[in-house]
Amino acid sequence: MAENCKNCNQLITEIFCANCGQKKYKKIDRKYIIDEIQYTFLHANKGLMFSVKNILKNPGKTARAFIDGNRVNHYKPILLTFVLSGISTFISYKLLKMNEIMSKFYSVNNMNSKYMEDVYTFMGSYNSFLMLFLIPFFALATKIPFRKLGHNYYEHIVMNSYILSCYTLFSMILLYPMIFIFKESGNIFMYLILSAFLIVPFILVWFFKEFYKPISMKIILKKVLGIVSLTVLGCFFVILLFTISLIIYVKQVNPEAIKYFKPQ
Repeated sequence: MAENCKNCNQLITEIFCANCGQKKYKKIDRKYIIDEIQYTFLHANKGLMFSVKNILKNPGKTARAFIDGNRVNHYKPILLTFVLSGISTFISYKLLKMNEIMSKFYSVNNMNSKYMEDVYTFMGSYNSFLMLFLIPFFALATKIPFRKLGHNYYEHIVMNSYILSCYTLFSMILLYPMIFIFKESGNIFMYLILSAFLIVPFILVWFFKEFYKPISMKIILKKVLGIVSLTVLGCFFVILLFTISLIIYVKQVNPEAIKYFKPQ
């Protein structure tokens, strides 16, 4: 039955208004609430699981499909990174208790610099969230080497959202169980922490080889080497500026806090 849209007053002949997209009027009752709850949970879970499954199978192909316009079944990539980063942080901080593991490791190995312990504990516990907020920087690092291939900076933000989602999923599935198993084995534990960063170049090669199918592996490796170089230089520059700024601030505002930079 046709009716006028409650939003723009155009005639609705289908379920949705052809002019503004609003759904045909439906009285809010018990069935309406039940339908809304079912749609919210089932639709969100379906999109989330669809994206997770496809990222694990082929992150580059999944990102390419989304950027090229095939989006109806996909969870929004930036939202997905927030969801997965939140889950990852909960697992590392609350379940693995990474802060306690790191503190114990430093204590056992007589590495008692309070400042460095706090820094590495924070990085270990909130690694995914730190990388999440660096996505705009990573997008610039991937845009520059691939600048001639036609994708703009904002599309590279989406690409890096998929890359981070892939990294976070593999960390939760493979790395976190290994950390739990070997948390009492000092050297193995640190190798596992280090591997969390070393796995990134392999994910980048896999991602971009599938994203840019026609490009040879040799060219992809050169591009990824450029990405890694830009990222390392950028991180070094940021850390240097941060350290200098922090030392200047500490000396001027709170000279007593300078002791945290020294071994205890």
